[in-house]
Amino acid sequence: MLVGTWNLENLYRPGSPYGPRDKAAYEAKLAALAATVDRLRPTLLGIQEVGDPAALDDLVGMLDGRYHVRLSAFPDERGIRVGFLSDIVVNVVEDTPAFPGALRPVQVDDSGRTTERAGRGVLAVNFSTRATWLTAVVCHLKSKLLSYPGGRFAPRDEGERARYAAYALQRRAAEAAGVRAIADPLIGEDGRRERLVVLGDFNDEPHAATTQILQGPPGSEIGTPGFDRPDKGDAARLWNVAPLIPEEQRYSRVYAGRRELIDHVFVTHALVGRVSRAGTGVPHEAAAELHPIASVGDDPAERRDAAGSDHAPVWIDLMP
Repeated sequence: MLVGTWNLENLYRPGSPYGPRDKAAYEAKLAALAATVDRLRPTLLGIQEVGDPAALDDLVGMLDGRYHVRLSAFPDERGIRVGFLSDIVVNVVEDTPAFPGALRPVQVDDSGRTTERAGRGVLAVNFSTRATWLTAVVCHLKSKLLSYPGGRFAPRDEGERARYAAYALQRRAAEAAGVRAIADPLIGEDGRRERLVVLGDFNDEPHAATTQILQGPPGSEIGTPGFDRPDKGDAARLWNVAPLIPEEQRYSRVYAGRRELIDHVFVTHALVGRVSRAGTGVPHEAAAELHPIASVGDDPAERRDAAGSDHAPVWIDLMP
């Protein structure tokens, strides 16, 4: 059972301010995305940056095999949202952009404006067959790519850059806390029995503080001496599978020529022992072939007509 996450990068039909400018660029994008999904052959795929649900329908119509779609009802101001592609119908159990109740609103710009919700909704679904079952949560946290008033991607000075980096970091941390708050009741009293996967574009690397918020109790991470030693934290902990990804594959985006792993898959104790392998790109393909992703800069408009995505899928193979 292959479970994964993939940022589809501004999936819009032509005519929007963010998607491809013309039909030819749009068709090239869809063809590249479809080719990757067909080679990946996911059982359940969390997706991000669906700007136009009709464009996702176009993509699904090009795929080999039949896939079902579930999308969050809470897009951001650009219209992008998260969702799932699955080979069976899944049931929605949660869909919310809300921060945890005790968390106060966070500042978002120099005007002092605040927000008490995530930019994109967080969607949780149940997946169940005769052979297996699990609950999956997909999210897309605040980007590290900064934007400034007036639609600028370059700051007026370094003070403005620092402030807006702080606003973005505060929002990403609050959103991470919100995802963890959704995961907690799904884990229940004992994650040693509950099968939960939390995945998505976290917009930060495995050791970033915002990413580690999702882990819950510290200790027993994969690759540490405590991994095989049961402890009280096992009941609530989520394990990031990043250390299971072969080192040469351990990136999902290239920024300014630097490889970054910013898309993640977390699993509960009930599933961590069932992960037979983990990777990025497409299974069984060489690293150079599975990561045909170009380096990105600070202006996303530069890739408006690019085919495919600026992210690679991140996935795990689960034994029944």
